[in-house]
Amino acid sequence: MSVVVERRGPALLVGLARPTKRNALDEATVDRLHAVLQDARRSPCVLVVHSTTPGIFAAGADIAELLERDADDALRGINSGLMDAVEAHPWPTVAAVDGPALGGGCELALACDLRIGSERASFAQPEPGLGILAGAGANWRLPQVVGLPLARRMLYTGEVLDADAAHRAGLLDHLHAGDVLLEEAVALAERIAGRSWRALELTKLALRVHRPATTGFDLLAQAVLFEDPDKQERMRAFLAERGRRRQERADGGSDRGGEVSPPDEGPG
Repeated sequence: MSVVVERRGPALLVGLARPTKRNALDEATVDRLHAVLQDARRSPCVLVVHSTTPGIFAAGADIAELLERDADDALRGINSGLMDAVEAHPWPTVAAVDGPALGGGCELALACDLRIGSERASFAQPEPGLGILAGAGANWRLPQVVGLPLARRMLYTGEVLDADAAHRAGLLDHLHAGDVLLEEAVALAERIAGRSWRALELTKLALRVHRPATTGFDLLAQAVLFEDPDKQERMRAFLAERGRRRQERADGGSDRGGEVSPPDEGPG
């Protein structure tokens, strides 16, 4: 199962569970998360999004699947719709980031109200390197959180923020040791739940009144990019390089630092 759900008091733990794919967001996982979010609206809860595997958050979308998506898929807004649904959860949400949050993983964290992380957390938006754009919210959520200059560097150059840099930039609200990160997330949920659920719900609505978004443009732009041969070439090259690295590790060769270029993510 790609998503594991557990209730701990006022916290609803939503655990990403695709460790062999570094929690890449394929369409089946997106559908499962939509179902979880729909069910979570039945009673007040603080949503805590995390990974069931230490040292991982989410590497973005599954590139092998993304490679085959066309303009019609882009206009369906597969991944952007998920991030909007996370943001629309009636009560506060928390992302517990213990490892890379890259591409769509970063956008998933951005869709949450609060983010806490371990020293292993890192964030990046490498989409343009794969011939697409960060169409699931990073084009507007990222500048809101870290400011336009840093957002430009992350989107234009693929700059990676480690945990300390993310904390300084405001992308992470708090840093904790990895072995207690989930417990700290639950404690934060309990602190939030000590307030009025109705007041929290109305506060979320108030904070969204002037919510800017480029989602409509992003969908159209992504549809154009999904039909561009450059996207196909870049993603096939990415998959070939990833396969080469895996074979190199299997043969006992040098790791070269592992998969630092993650599966990317767009609106689908």
